Order: sequence, then C-alpha cells, then structure tokens
Amino acid sequence: MVELRKRKTPPPAPARPAKKKAGAKPATTKAGKAKAAVAAKVEAVKEAVIGGANGAKKSAAPATGAPAVGDSIDLASFGGEVETHDGAKTTLAKLVEDSKAGVVLFIYPKASTPGCTTQACLFRDAHDLLTTNGFSIYGLSSDSPKSNTTFKTKQNLPYTLLCDPSATLIKAIGMQKNPKGIKRGVFVVDKAGKVLAAEPGGPQATVDAAKKAMDGQDASAADKEVKEKEDTELAQVASEVADTAAKIDGEKA
Repeated sequence: MVELRKRKTPPPAPARPAKKKAGAKPATTKAGKAKAAVAAKVEAVKEAVIGGANGAKKSAAPATGAPAVGDSIDLASFGGEVETHDGAKTTLAKLVEDSKAGVVLFIYPKASTPGCTTQACLFRDAHDLLTTNGFSIYGLSSDSPKSNTTFKTKQNLPYTLLCDPSATLIKAIGMQKNPKGIKRGVFVVDKAGKVLAAEPGGPQATVDAAKKAMDGQDASAADKEVKEKEDTELAQVASEVADTAAKIDGEKA
C-alpha cells in the first residue's frame, strides 16, 4: 500500500497596513485638548516660579494717560507746538514762562458755535478776576487761525486763542475724544508745572473749575503770608529774650 502524506498548511500572509487617506488628520478628543491645556498652564506656572526664584522681574508697563490734579508735568516736552490766532508758533512751556504765575487753558470744540461762544464769553467776563494772581488765560481748539481770529474779533475776547489742528496739546491734557473730536474742558498749570485743574465740563463748569484753582492758590498764598508773619514774630521775640539775658548777665558781672 502506498502511504499518503498530508501537506502542511502554509502560514497566513501578514496583513498589510491600511493606507492613510490623503489629508487625513489625527483625531483629537475633547479630553486630549483639555489635558494639553492643563499641561500648558502647568508649564507657565513653573516658568513664573523659576523666574521669580532667579530674581527675574517683568518690566512694568509705562504709565499712560492725561495728568491729574496734583501731578507735575515736564513742561519742556509737554504737548508739542501750537499756533496763536495771529500765526505765531508757541508751546505750553513758553506760555508758562511768559506768565507770572501759570496758565489757564479752556478747551472748546469749535469756534463760533453756541456752546463755545458761551464758554468764551464767560471767560471773557471773568478775565480780570482770574488773572489777578498772575495767571494768563488762553482758549484752545483745533480751529484754524482764521476761524479763531474771526471768533476773537466778533466776541471781543481779551485773551489769545490757540490753534492746535493736530490736537497734540489737546490730546496731552486728555481732552481729545476717541476716535476723533474734542471735549470741552479746562486745564490749569502753575510755573513749576504742577497741575491745579484738569477736567471736562460745560461752559460754566469750566469757569468754576478755574476759579476753584485760583481760590486754592489764594489760600496757599495766604497761608504762606501767615507763616512768614509768625516766623518774623518768633525771631523778634527770640531777639528780645537774648537782649534781656545779656542785660541780666551784664548786671550780675
């Protein structure tokens, strides 16, 4: 008999890897995103802690914004150049230098309009009162010299009007609207560059704010006068005591 041998079954062929579809992106689960966000925060905290430990400090953001009452400004670099209604170039520093005690600027949006006319006339009527202690008054707007000259002449204004078409000075004192336009307001600064008033307001409110600043100056002057008087009296008393003591010592001798 012939013995039949069984054939060995060949091993199965290895499965071919599935082809990736073009442009396919790996799937990202919500849990994976959350985990990645947490990891990023942890790393940020680590960097902050390590930086603090090594003495690293972030530089503080520079202070911005318009000056407030009580601040001192650098007059030499403040506000840029403006023009008077008669065409002369000037700066706030020059105006303050030419004044006896400081400058009052009242800011108005547009010459010869009703509100601005009211404001300018109120400052005209209060001119003598506001200038008794050495302050000079100026009106400030973005109008042209021609418009401001007409305004000054028509309303018989006793002070100079300043033209700031690029609004450099107006912006510096915080009276420019965003994105454009001008706020009505008042700004008062003394000879040393100290801000005595800086606020927006209606025609009468701006005059009142200027008067309040002047009252504060008058009060300071009065206090200074009282102190000087007290110092003089004390010096006189000290001199009399010294003379009396010398006289007694002479008699004893």
